[in-house]
Amino acid sequence: MEAIRKRIEELRAEIRKHDYHYYVLNQPLISDAEYDKLFRELQELEEKYPQFVTPDSPTQRVGAPPAEEFRPVRHAIPMLSLQNCFSEEEFLEWDRRVRRLLGGERPVYICEPKLDGLSVELVYENGVFTVGSTRGDGYVGEDVTRNLRTIRQIPLRLLPLDGEVPRLLEVRGEVYMEKEDFRRLNREREERGEPPFANPRNAAAGSLRQLDPNITASRPLKAFFYATGRVEGLEIRSQEELLTTLPKLGFPVNPLWRRCGTPEEAIQFYHQLLERRDELPYEADGVVVKVNDFSQREALGEVSRAPRWAIAFKFPAEEATTRVLDIVVQVGRTGALTPVAILEPVEVSGVTVSRATLHNEDEIKRKDVRIGDWVVVRRAGEVIPEIVKSIPERRTGKEREFRMPDRCPVCGGPVVRPPGEVIHRCENLSCPARIKEAIRHFASRRAADIEGLGEKLVDQLVEKGLVKRISDLYHLSKEQLAALERMGEKSAQNLLDQLERSKGMSLA
Repeated sequence: MEAIRKRIEELRAEIRKHDYHYYVLNQPLISDAEYDKLFRELQELEEKYPQFVTPDSPTQRVGAPPAEEFRPVRHAIPMLSLQNCFSEEEFLEWDRRVRRLLGGERPVYICEPKLDGLSVELVYENGVFTVGSTRGDGYVGEDVTRNLRTIRQIPLRLLPLDGEVPRLLEVRGEVYMEKEDFRRLNREREERGEPPFANPRNAAAGSLRQLDPNITASRPLKAFFYATGRVEGLEIRSQEELLTTLPKLGFPVNPLWRRCGTPEEAIQFYHQLLERRDELPYEADGVVVKVNDFSQREALGEVSRAPRWAIAFKFPAEEATTRVLDIVVQVGRTGALTPVAILEPVEVSGVTVSRATLHNEDEIKRKDVRIGDWVVVRRAGEVIPEIVKSIPERRTGKEREFRMPDRCPVCGGPVVRPPGEVIHRCENLSCPARIKEAIRHFASRRAADIEGLGEKLVDQLVEKGLVKRISDLYHLSKEQLAALERMGEKSAQNLLDQLERSKGMSLA
């Protein structure tokens, strides 16, 4: 039991540390998926051993304390976080629990994209925007009123409904930055010699939490709204009614929400949005599923940290934290040397990633990536995995800086970096690596489209000296090919037929 108690205390300390870095410093040390894993382990241990639950455990509160630069604002109704689920089975279990608590009644669900931004609350008194704050720890946030006023999507005065405005309205939503705006902002920062933001969420948070509102005003921030706190002078009975009423008052609402009559429809919406994830202009990390009827929500209530009537159905993580085991150099068909990080295997977007491109030596220096470092790896859509940033706070002193070699790692030839270029190159035109890459490129679908000329066969042809330039492919004999590993007479003839066909390809 002592070991259990010790593990619980370790988890609490670790989660508090990550809460501080995420919510206060806006410098997360680990990915959201790894944070969720720590939090779930603590939840499960405390459920199994309730005698170890304490009032100050992260599971018994909403988040972390706000930064000290801004005036604190207490939320009249706490801005609770959401339960997470990561599979259809977990979602269906949540649905069964909701129906059980409602006495078997089947609820209607409203599904909305879960934006990866910064949660805020705006207070309107007699239709006028008076106070805006961040979520903070859920109970106390930071006063960012002046900064929120700079976001053009946010109304400074409500539009009247039937000639009237609510006496009091606390509306909640997400401030975010679109992906293209994020990329443009980072390019501008790099041109000025400033460090780039790690991701759109960090960019949005860093932009909103500026002491100078002029800086915030210069950033391309946007907002969507989806919830309320206190409301006086306006009756809203469902989430569907809320999402149709907010635009009438002047608030932007994400149009991609859907009414779902069954849990299966909610799952279908999840998969449809997941397929569109890379096309969306903003970062979305899941779908929020909410009970539509507010009277049913009241009956369901909440647990210490989250409402029982809503859940975040998370997408597979696009970012993960892992360690750089080594940095090796690959040689391309033009002789370009590309450093590649060899990683401790980690799952990103449902795929196990063990390598990530580092582009060039300047990029390694800019991101300060060292052998042995803990790093954040990103894989979005079909994009080649890349290292977003290193995490210097986790260094032990044993890490090693990378140096580009002055001799080619394949042929031993001289490596040069031409003036004005960021790429190092092997000058040896006969370098086997250059020959192999040139042949692979030539045989690819976008070029000659030679079926059967795969990577392993190219390796054999070059290493055995049968091919030293692309033209040598057309002088190969059936006997030479059939003698190679995993090649018989039939395979050899098929390749010769493909090579013959490629002679007549159009160069247009």
